[in-house]
Amino acid sequence: MGLAICVFCASNQRIDPKYLNLAAEVGTEIGRRGHTLVSGGGRVSCMGAVARAAREAGARTVGVLPRALTGIEVADEDADELIVTADMRERKGVMDARSDAFLVLPGGIGTLEELFEIWTARVLGFHAKPLVLLDPWGLYEPLRELVAGMSEQGFTRPHVFDAISWTTAVPEAFDRLERPVPRIPPSSAEMLESAP
Repeated sequence: MGLAICVFCASNQRIDPKYLNLAAEVGTEIGRRGHTLVSGGGRVSCMGAVARAAREAGARTVGVLPRALTGIEVADEDADELIVTADMRERKGVMDARSDAFLVLPGGIGTLEELFEIWTARVLGFHAKPLVLLDPWGLYEPLRELVAGMSEQGFTRPHVFDAISWTTAVPEAFDRLERPVPRIPPSSAEMLESAP
């Protein structure tokens, strides 16, 4: 049985077409591997490209969209299941609950918010679902360097990068999504607190 894969990606239409092509490649791979797509429920930009390609490849698609964005992001009425939520917080909660794994594509600040929420929850042990970032052109490299620097300064838990896989190619990303995630060791502070 396939996974329900949540894809976080851009909904902005003013981007290089290569990102739309990447989203379509991801959607095709979701269908080819027998998975289900969970997305933000829009039919424009990368969000629309991944959903259309997934359906064309035979995948079931679930869109989750806040009521306030139904006009802005143009609801994906072709989704097999379209869930309209009261707000963004409910949207993310539904997407989280309906997903077995998370794939992050290049995107803007909304995509970053989704990435950090799932990444933080994984580091804290709130879930054990695979989290994979697909970055063929290095958009997120400054982010990786920033978090590495924060880690060196002691601002993150030691195993922050154990909670995420950084990839550059679609097949590699899906191989990581389908692989069981490693256990994240507790921090030294947690071990001290739990010591007899």
